[in-house]
Amino acid sequence: MTIEVYALLKEYFEKQFVIKEQIEDISALRDYLGNQKPQALEILRACRFAVEDEFVGDTYQLKENDSISIIPPSSGG
Repeated sequence: MTIEVYALLKEYFEKQFVIKEQIEDISALRDYLGNQKPQALEILRACRFAVEDEFVGDTYQLKENDSISIIPPSSGG
């Protein structure tokens, strides 16, 4: 699966990268990424995840070829 991160997450991960491990759902993906970069876990917990440009919940079942965007919360006016 291809992962793309935005904003603050780019300080912890490459902007776009591939994960070859089989990961069951969004919750497991969050845990996997948090284990890779523990300092990013708090941010990951606040992020929204989108698959193929559609926001999904924690129980969304991932597929091998999914394209996932991880979007941190933002503020501004």
